[in-house]
Amino acid sequence: MNQPLLHTTVLLNEAVDALLADMHPDDATYVDGTFGRGGHSRLILSRLEPGGRLVAFDKDPQAIEAAARITDARFSIRHEGFKHLDELPESSVDGVLLDLGVSSPQIDDPERGFSFRFDGPLDMRMDTTRGESVAQWLEEAEAKQITEVIRDYGEERFAGPIAKAIVAWRETRGPITSTSELADIVAGAVKTREQGQNPATRTFQALRIFINAELEELQQALEASIRVLKPGGRLVVISFHSLEDRIVKQFIAQHSKEVYDRRAPFAAPTPMRLKALDRIKPSEGEVSGNPRSRSAVMRVAERTEVPA
Repeated sequence: MNQPLLHTTVLLNEAVDALLADMHPDDATYVDGTFGRGGHSRLILSRLEPGGRLVAFDKDPQAIEAAARITDARFSIRHEGFKHLDELPESSVDGVLLDLGVSSPQIDDPERGFSFRFDGPLDMRMDTTRGESVAQWLEEAEAKQITEVIRDYGEERFAGPIAKAIVAWRETRGPITSTSELADIVAGAVKTREQGQNPATRTFQALRIFINAELEELQQALEASIRVLKPGGRLVVISFHSLEDRIVKQFIAQHSKEVYDRRAPFAAPTPMRLKALDRIKPSEGEVSGNPRSRSAVMRVAERTEVPA
């Protein structure tokens, strides 16, 4: 019998503390945009008032199965990505938590194809019930497309040679169907790499982000959070690489200032809609106990008052 794959929730207490703030109403509604294995959700529920409500989202069918074990009537789960946050009523939510990226159970399950450390099918879909796998996409994509994805989403300087090697393999040996095949192709094309980093790290990251449209969905969810948060509501986002954190940082900065219309210099400015509150990194103790938390960055913002 297979042992369940474990997941250690990153910045667990810090995220929930920031989300709930010091005071929250008895009937508060919160959103956990990435249920995962429920670490954040369970702690939120333990601190939620009897009249409160927690709405969770997740694309992963295995996460939905894990969520079904929660019998708390205040909890509900939606088998959708957090871009569907926009479907909630306007100004109806007291806090939104987004824990981005891929979870340990997804990485550590060879059948999901997220990691070059295990030989498995080259899938990488967060939601295995729909969409195109990485293997299917690589079977048809042109070298130029592959180059752009690996360069833009993986910040990989050898994107061109990697793309050419993928196409050459495909033309001579057929489709690339396994993680080990892709890792070997990348290793042959990448001439130098940072010490301690596998040559395939950036390519696997890029293909995962692309196939799941992660950055586009993040942008959609951030925009939706502005609409659904109540004045005083909290936005808490945990990122794990620079592309994600850059989007979150720029979004908060953009909405944390008044905007003047240069075409109408005497008109009242568009008021700021967010107030940046904090940037938090995992403690040394957390990184020591969970090395995967090393790259995490949590940003916290508060929805400002909506003018009459």
